[in-house]
Amino acid sequence: MFLEFFVWGSWFVTMGTYLGRSLNTDAAAVGTAYMTQSWGAIVAPFIVGLIADRFFAAQRMLGVIHIAGAVLMYFIGSTQEFAVFYPLLLVYMVLYMPTLALANSVAFNQLSDPSKQFARIRIWGTIGWIVAGMLIGYVFHWEAENLLGYTFMLASGSSLALGLFSFTLPDTPPKSKGDRITLSDVLGLEALSLLKSRNYLIFFLSSVLICIPLAFYYSFANPFLNEIGMDNAAGNMTFGQISEVIFLLLLPVFLNRFGLKWTLIVGMLAWGVRYTLFAYGNADEGAWMLFAGIVLHGICYDFFFVSGQIYTDVKAGPRIRSAAQGLITLATYGVGMLIGYQVCGSIVDAFATADGHAWREIWLYPAGFSYVVLLVFILFFRNEKVSYKL
Repeated sequence: MFLEFFVWGSWFVTMGTYLGRSLNTDAAAVGTAYMTQSWGAIVAPFIVGLIADRFFAAQRMLGVIHIAGAVLMYFIGSTQEFAVFYPLLLVYMVLYMPTLALANSVAFNQLSDPSKQFARIRIWGTIGWIVAGMLIGYVFHWEAENLLGYTFMLASGSSLALGLFSFTLPDTPPKSKGDRITLSDVLGLEALSLLKSRNYLIFFLSSVLICIPLAFYYSFANPFLNEIGMDNAAGNMTFGQISEVIFLLLLPVFLNRFGLKWTLIVGMLAWGVRYTLFAYGNADEGAWMLFAGIVLHGICYDFFFVSGQIYTDVKAGPRIRSAAQGLITLATYGVGMLIGYQVCGSIVDAFATADGHAWREIWLYPAGFSYVVLLVFILFFRNEKVSYKL
């Protein structure tokens, strides 16, 4: 789990900065590059549901994909042309995104009580992401020395290590071998019945819409911080993952005391506040605003997405639990962020200046949109009690 997210964190955060500096791309190309994550998320259910779950042991498929990913990452970091970079990255992400589910499958297959044990395993993924960012920002100084091409080599080496290590993992045979699987099963369409509930429909649409401004953070926070002169931006951004761990521990307390609706509201409000802080912060006396915006990641992610996953689990019940989680993931990281990556690149390009970008105007767009989504959610979502396990 550590290596699974170390590989991803090695290059994903700083890719926007790398593309602008080394390949001289515009913001639209950066958005297009990050869209590969969404395409990977859309394709992932087909690879896992139609191939991995029926024909191959999860740990072997994990090994093959990560070894192939190591080769792709090497060539991605070696090219100086976006016309070559993008298709290689697209193939890589179509292969990588299914490994998130495969890694979970290997873990769940070995646990006697996943509801209690999995969090202690999954937290190592967050630690892996944090370590990758700190190495890049604080140890190697690749941002400061304009050597971000090495991030792809770091990802390549760690992907190769994970690929080889995967073959030593306990056997996790295909769980649906010989079963008849339909397209509806793969896409989780059975879970669409949840949308008959007014509350869940509002939550579902809000989840898709809030992922549009989320795309701004993933693709342009690092280029923004580097452009305005923050030192060790990649390392500093790992404080967002550190806060994610802290607020995950606080989430049960908040859910118990304030309930689901207010937990979700605080999570969405944090997105708008984060972008507002970015809009008015700077690398000098306003640096505290930048750090506050980064640290808000824990509330943004845990209070909305994690509590939303719990809400989905409770509403779905055991019969369509997997289908429901697959559907909400497809809708958010697939459709929602696909739209977001397309939109954010165009907006950033629209505010390009002779010496950089008008970042205040740029960040006010996702901030305003987040507040609108929040207002709609407050008006139409009715509070309901949710029992949960963390």
